[in-house]
Amino acid sequence: MRRKAGVGWGDPGAAGGEELADRHPRGLLLVHRAVAAARRALPAWSAVPVGERAAAIARIADGIKGAVDHFAATVTSEMGSPISYAKVVRAGLPYQVASSFAPLADGFAWEEELGNALIVHEPIGVVGAITPWNAPLYQTVAKVVPALLAGCTVVLKPSVVTPLTAALFAEVTAPAGIPAGVVNVVYGTGPVIGEAISGHQGIDMVSFTGSTGAGKRVSIGAAGTVKRVALELGGKSANIILDDADLQNAVDLGIEYAWMNSGQTCAAWTRMLVPASRHDEIVELAVAAAGSYGVGDPTDPATRIGPMSSVAQQRRVSGYIERGIADGATVAFGGSGPVEGLERGAYVRPTIFADVAPDAVIAQEEIFGPVLSVIPYADEAEAVAIANNSVYGLGGSVFGEPDHALAVAKRMRTGQVIVNGGEFNLTAPFGGYKQSGNGRELGRFGLAEFLEVKAIHR
Repeated sequence: MRRKAGVGWGDPGAAGGEELADRHPRGLLLVHRAVAAARRALPAWSAVPVGERAAAIARIADGIKGAVDHFAATVTSEMGSPISYAKVVRAGLPYQVASSFAPLADGFAWEEELGNALIVHEPIGVVGAITPWNAPLYQTVAKVVPALLAGCTVVLKPSVVTPLTAALFAEVTAPAGIPAGVVNVVYGTGPVIGEAISGHQGIDMVSFTGSTGAGKRVSIGAAGTVKRVALELGGKSANIILDDADLQNAVDLGIEYAWMNSGQTCAAWTRMLVPASRHDEIVELAVAAAGSYGVGDPTDPATRIGPMSSVAQQRRVSGYIERGIADGATVAFGGSGPVEGLERGAYVRPTIFADVAPDAVIAQEEIFGPVLSVIPYADEAEAVAIANNSVYGLGGSVFGEPDHALAVAKRMRTGQVIVNGGEFNLTAPFGGYKQSGNGRELGRFGLAEFLEVKAIHR
């Protein structure tokens, strides 16, 4: 997400006062101490047999499972994710991800023969993990758990919007048998703490999830020490609905993936690409589906759209809705203005824009809220061209006859594509093309991110 001047770097909703407080030298001193602790702990932790590290990861997963309700309630209280969604996705999914890593230890090629060379995979060292507010536990698990399995130690900087979730995760690691100094949490905003981590000579790698603009700053900060950088950044994912698709299913799932976590998700399908001849029919289906997305108190299990994470984020999303109206897009559902009965709080009206031009601002920029753009296309070639006409390339989907949809999916320039609502595979690589970032998370690909490769010639 792009940020306005004076708002915390990479942390939508951060207050300017917090940023000023962070500029006290104590914040930088805490980073130095955390890095020093991680470096001291590195030799012993990297020497722990991988089977024992895997067992510790399994215990972390068990700890998350035992505290799922607590994690979900905390995420909801910190950033407004609807509680029903938070339990299943914001807390339940991290448990599944953590559980998926331990079994990788046995089958991973830690050492392999290549002719007369022995190829050895070794921990990269101390990892700086910088995580966002929209998926605080999931992103922490996706970075810290594989780093620990690889034999690395970690300095974690969570978003200032969701500090309590990081604290709960840290509490889970100690009973799991993670020694002191292996996982270190430092709180603060990006302009000070994040940049101190990125540029610190004692950190060997930075894994960052957040806005594309902030990711560029991480890369610049890391360049001075030529450390490895893995970036998972913004997205503007296209959902291509083909002529031979099951329209009802495509639209229902399209709305769900566009508005999950109240639209505050980098991989949300925010562009629905539809055959021009069926545009009105599909918009009618989308409006009908949208009617079941109640806006309200995020602690109410019936709520599907909660508040935005902050007033600043509410203003941002509202500004995009107003821009779409000003640029001539048709409001088919929702629109600008307060949510009736919810005038107080950071709420916005879930909105569907119809007949949106492919190059419109609302079709090109990441909004990070419950706003869907329906874009008509003339033929399949144009659909693919529109989908690829973005600086981003994180997610996407195609609905249609299976072989047809698969062929179209292969033409999309994006890191992952879901065909006909296929189940998300937690061991498959997750990451982006273009300005959506580099590197991959999850499964053996995510584990490999935290390993160096050494060739020993004999």
